[in-house]
Amino acid sequence: MSKLFKIEGDQVVARDDPFVALADDEIALPTPGSGALGAVILSFARFQKEGEAWLGQGAQIGVRLKPDEPVEGLAYDLPRLALVALAFPKFRDGRAYSAATLLRDRYKFAGEVRAVGDVLRDQALFMVRCGFDAFEPADGSTVDVWAHALHRFRHVYQAAADRRPPAFVERARASASGGAA
Repeated sequence: MSKLFKIEGDQVVARDDPFVALADDEIALPTPGSGALGAVILSFARFQKEGEAWLGQGAQIGVRLKPDEPVEGLAYDLPRLALVALAFPKFRDGRAYSAATLLRDRYKFAGEVRAVGDVLRDQALFMVRCGFDAFEPADGSTVDVWAHALHRFRHVYQAAADRRPPAFVERARASASGGAA
């Protein structure tokens, strides 16, 4: 099982990953009536070809999107998906941030949004602000290190998918209540 960190409330916790990522050529599609399957993550291309059949078997389905694959292509199926795994092929490629924001804000996706690939603790706070709630860290870091990275800064300066109030809102609330921010 892969190393998986999840955000639960205000905490970062390590969890066993119940999902198995299937390669496009790994397992043949189950035959109809063969019973419920476990939790699988399919590539976007495989999901487009076989998604209905997998969903019809009762499996929990996740879809892995590469940075150049459109989130919009999942819009219809999002209510039936358990997770969307967004790939970071390298540290400098930030397209998955935009995809996570679209999933949370535009499509109101309530399932798990997972960061996979070159996922580093330096990105943790930014990922959470965009809507990620699960991570497969690539840098060998621990839960404690990730928790520290997430709580490193007390204030944020703009609204985002994590719904933390920006500093100007905190200041206004403090002024209205007679306190200091």
